[in-house]
Amino acid sequence: MKNGAFPHYLMDRHHRVPLRKGLNLNRLSSAEADKNPLPPLSGANAPHDEDIRAVALASLEDMKAENTVEIDLAGKTSLADTMIVTSGRSDRHVGAIAERVVKDLKDKGFGNARVEGLPACDWVLIDAGDVLIHVFRPEVRGFYNLEKMWGADRPQDRVS
Repeated sequence: MKNGAFPHYLMDRHHRVPLRKGLNLNRLSSAEADKNPLPPLSGANAPHDEDIRAVALASLEDMKAENTVEIDLAGKTSLADTMIVTSGRSDRHVGAIAERVVKDLKDKGFGNARVEGLPACDWVLIDAGDVLIHVFRPEVRGFYNLEKMWGADRPQDRVS
């Protein structure tokens, strides 16, 4: 057969191994694997001098998020230690805030946060492990009223 007749097969010196297209397998002996260890898990080298909460709050402030409330969840749930609830002025603002928070957390070494709701941008949830960040449009935030559910007051509801 001509060279290149089977692009979906991998040929090495000893074996012909069928592969699905796009699948890249490396064969390493145990000696080679010991010489080339796996990289650390994402977020494994998180800085000790910076708090994930502080990074998230700084990102929210930089992006002009409105009515930011921090709720201490310690003792209330095992989901996270802190919940941050904030608002954006529009769906585009909500999306921009969420993307910036995720980018800043990754850049500071806290790994990739899990994100839900980014396509619609009515309510975006960022799960960064010990911190949950909810970014709402104002109307949606008023409807779900998470602050009341978790026992915190919204800034505009507080009596001065």
